[in-house]
Amino acid sequence: MKNRNFSYNTSSKPDFMKITREDHGKKGVFTIFKEDEQIGKMTYTWAGKDKFIIDHTEVDDGHEGNGYGKMLVMEAVSFARAENLKIMPLCPFAKKVFDKNSDLEDVAF
Repeated sequence: MKNRNFSYNTSSKPDFMKITREDHGKKGVFTIFKEDEQIGKMTYTWAGKDKFIIDHTEVDDGHEGNGYGKMLVMEAVSFARAENLKIMPLCPFAKKVFDKNSDLEDVAF
């Protein structure tokens, strides 16, 4: 995939939230912002042209427990569905989200 920047605004996030995606060839990152302040990120690695591995999710101190990590995972899922991709949730947090939500099976590999 080419280097791309995406900005998502889905109905599941409040208006003051923004998630961007940056792709840097083999690796990429989803970053979450609250009122223009970065509060977390989720990194991934491409595993071929149609699969990627979520390898790390983190939310900054003081912002944990508010669902921001799950928002990042769900943005990756939305991206995967839109682009007909599959995800391997190697990160323990992302794996937990996948394990608790059987409706994500369509994007899992």
